[in-house]
Amino acid sequence: MSKAGSNALRFSKMHGAGNDFVVIDLRDGTPPPTPEVAARLADRHTGVGCDQILTIEAPRADGSVASYRIWNADGSNSEQCGNGARCIAAWLVREGSAQGERFVIDSPLASHEVQVLGDGRFSVAMGVPAFEPSQVPLVGFAHARDEYLMPLQGETVRFSAVSMGNPHAVIEVGLIDAAPVERVGALLQQHASFPQSVNVGFAQVMGPDHARLRVYERGVGETLACGSGACAAAVTLMQRGRLQGDARISLPGGELRIQWPGDGQPVVMAGPTAFVFEGEWIA
Repeated sequence: MSKAGSNALRFSKMHGAGNDFVVIDLRDGTPPPTPEVAARLADRHTGVGCDQILTIEAPRADGSVASYRIWNADGSNSEQCGNGARCIAAWLVREGSAQGERFVIDSPLASHEVQVLGDGRFSVAMGVPAFEPSQVPLVGFAHARDEYLMPLQGETVRFSAVSMGNPHAVIEVGLIDAAPVERVGALLQQHASFPQSVNVGFAQVMGPDHARLRVYERGVGETLACGSGACAAAVTLMQRGRLQGDARISLPGGELRIQWPGDGQPVVMAGPTAFVFEGEWIA
């Protein structure tokens, strides 16, 4: 949180496919925001407004350019954010810390190779998806399944589950615009079967290499885009033979491209980034 005055914090406002962020450089030693400060900063009425706050910090792994942490709009932390990773990469390139076509950045859980694609587009290696219930985590099921059935307020919800470093449930729907995103998303997030809560994606397959997606995120609600959610939807649909291994995922805020060779292999996500403005927040 670079200080511009006694109580002012410098920041950059960015977005990746509409998933918007406040980016703050903490490498000068300024302490990270408390959950209360993060929530105030993310408030769209009385703060700057964003889905997540991204704080840039010193690298944690040898060979990495920098590390970053993720704060949701409610002040909670997140383990993974694909759109945020691309925006961090774009910020580091613009600032001069990252040079060359490829470099590595550290998320809270892992290191990720980034490739500069040009015109504000970046690809990020998002890691190997984990399907075992204990890895999601999803309790009440001993072994991984293509789909799970769960009673939920008088109806049975059918979903796939996967961890992309953070937990995801993916529900395939016939008509994405009519999907009960907020109602079912909130119920699944609060369900005891997801002890760490869960990001809930609603996906409609449009063709062998294209799906539409809406995501109800932990600590945020429905967002215009979710990078890890796009990866989760793609790999679960690919695993079931509903999508090919190289697919476009269209979200309300834009389009991401997801590539996954198959089991045991990392997922690669590519998409846009944009700088919106820079400013100072009076804490």
